[in-house]
Amino acid sequence: MTIEDWLRAIGLVLILEGMMPLFAPSNWREMFLRVARLRDGQIRFVGFGATLAGLALLLI
Repeated sequence: MTIEDWLRAIGLVLILEGMMPLFAPSNWREMFLRVARLRDGQIRFVGFGATLAGLALLLI
């Protein structure tokens, strides 16, 4: 994997992450506030699930 591949991957993540606050800022704010109220263990579980899903997509 080259540095260009990493930069493309990071760019794609930034595009996808920016779409919700761009198109639905009030929904994004509400979701952000809900996540902020979760316990650390719950946030870690969500992060772990997202990591596994991302790895699965990369391996397909």
